[in-house]
Amino acid sequence: MDYEAYTSPSTELAIDLANLDPSEPAAIESFLAVHEEWLTPRTRLTLRPSERDELTTVAGMIRAVAAAEDEESVIERLNALLAKSTPHPRVTNHDGRLHVHYSRDRSTAVEQLTTTVAVGITLLVTAHGWKRLGICGASDCQDVFIDTSRNQTRRFCSGTCSSRSSVAAYRARQRGRPGGAQPPPWLG
Repeated sequence: MDYEAYTSPSTELAIDLANLDPSEPAAIESFLAVHEEWLTPRTRLTLRPSERDELTTVAGMIRAVAAAEDEESVIERLNALLAKSTPHPRVTNHDGRLHVHYSRDRSTAVEQLTTTVAVGITLLVTAHGWKRLGICGASDCQDVFIDTSRNQTRRFCSGTCSSRSSVAAYRARQRGRPGGAQPPPWLG
């Protein structure tokens, strides 16, 4: 099995949206500019406050799916996310390449993104299982990620978070030793 196959572009878009810091309107505008290829031509990229709030809600819903601890919760949360979407699948070639858009013509950026990420995350979960979504186990990171490991044991969003957590655990063990042994100087 090709374990990279289920990191489809729409699921990567969903993960990027879930990891967006919505506290700053500029972050949302930047997200839209970076992911403009997901939107139909002439889609308005400047969001109204209510649209920013809606996109923030969708991001939180994706995060809630990843945080679910059982299949029943995943189903409930996915269905809530799907209920916010308005799928109208259609084929287009606006960029010279045939591909599927899941929303209707001339829909808002929020509607297009909501439908695309809802379908993408749902397809991932139904094809590969709900445990493929996770939230980083590092104490200073809460990013959502897709677990592409063979045995579904990934706990961190990246090698960086994994390494930082390992070093922090090592240092904590060293501090807990009798005599207060300090870590070697190269570990700082």
